[in-house]
Amino acid sequence: MNTYRIAAVPGDGIGVEVIAAGVEVLEALARRSGSFALDFKHFDWNSDNFVKHGHYIPDGGLEELKTFDSIFFGAVGALNVPDHVSLWGLRLPICQGFDQYANVRPARVLPGVKSPLHNGQDIDWVVIRENSEGEYSGNGGRVHRGLPEEVATEVSVFTRVGVERIHRFAFELARTRPRKQLTLVTKSNAQRHGMVLWDEVFHEVAKDFPDVRIDKELVDAVTTRMVLKPGTLDVIVATNLHADILSDLAAALSGSLGIAPTANLNPGKQFPSMFEPIHGSAFDITGKGVANPIATFWTAAMMLEHLGEVQAARQLMSAIEAVTEAGVHTPDLGGTATTRQVTDAVLDLLNR
Repeated sequence: MNTYRIAAVPGDGIGVEVIAAGVEVLEALARRSGSFALDFKHFDWNSDNFVKHGHYIPDGGLEELKTFDSIFFGAVGALNVPDHVSLWGLRLPICQGFDQYANVRPARVLPGVKSPLHNGQDIDWVVIRENSEGEYSGNGGRVHRGLPEEVATEVSVFTRVGVERIHRFAFELARTRPRKQLTLVTKSNAQRHGMVLWDEVFHEVAKDFPDVRIDKELVDAVTTRMVLKPGTLDVIVATNLHADILSDLAAALSGSLGIAPTANLNPGKQFPSMFEPIHGSAFDITGKGVANPIATFWTAAMMLEHLGEVQAARQLMSAIEAVTEAGVHTPDLGGTATTRQVTDAVLDLLNR
C-alpha cells in the first residue's frame, strides 16, 4: 500500500473550513480504496500567526515542506494584513521556492450548475498559467518614497527557459485532450519585448507538436471570445498575470469561483506540488458555514491524479458531479446547502 504524506496548510478565512472538509473526504476515499493511505500534517501558517510573530513560514519551514508528497493549501489573505504582504509571505515563497512553474486551472460547467452564459455548456477549458516569473517575479522597487517625484517600477521578467517549458507543458496537456487545441494569449502588440518572446518561442515549440492545432489571441480579445464563443477554446496558455485574470473569469463563467480548482505543479517532481481552490479567503462568509467545498474537492481530485491514484480521482469527481447534479448547492450557486451538507452528500456517495 502506498502512503502519501500530505502537508495541509489551511491558511486564512474559509481556507480553514474547506481544507477541513477536503481532508475528511480524502481520508474517506483512502479508507474505501484500501490501496493507498494519506498521512496528513497540519501547518498553522496564517495571518494570525504573522501578526503575532512577524512571519508566515517559520525558519526551516520550506525545508520541512520538501519532505512531503503534496501540499493541500486553503487560502491566504486577511483584513489586517496588506495583500502583498500575505501573498509574498506564504503562497509565492512555496510556488517559487519549489519551482511550481505550471499552474493548471480547469473550467467547465458541472452537472446541475448554471452558467451565466446562455451557451455555457460549451465551456470545457484548461487555463495554463506560467507560475514562476513574468509579472509576478518580484523584480522592481520604489525610490524617493513620499516625495512628489516618487518612482515605482514593476519589472516583468521572462526567460527563454521559463517560457519554453510552460509552452511545452501546455502542448503536452493539449495533446491528451480530445480536441488537441491550444490558444496562446499575450499582449504582444503593445508589449513588444517579453510578449514577443512568448510568441516566438510558442511557434518554435509548436513545430514539435504537429498534432496540436494552434491559434493566438490578444488578452483583451480572448475575454470576448470566452464570453461569446466559449466552444472555440480548449487549452489556453498565458503569462502569470494574464492567466491569473482569465482563470477567474473562466471560473465565474462556469458558475462560481466556489467550484474552481487549481494545481501548482512542479512537473519534474523534484519538489512537492501544491493544490488549492481558486476562491481565496472570502472573509465575507468566513464562519457562516456556507463556503462551497466543491472547489476543494475538485482540487483534491487533481492532487490524487498527480500522485498516481487515478481511479480514486475519478471516483471523487463522479461523487462531486452527482452531488452538484442533485442540486445540493451552496449559496454561491443559488442554493441553501451548507458546507457540512455538501460534504456529507459527497461522503455518502464515497462510503456506499
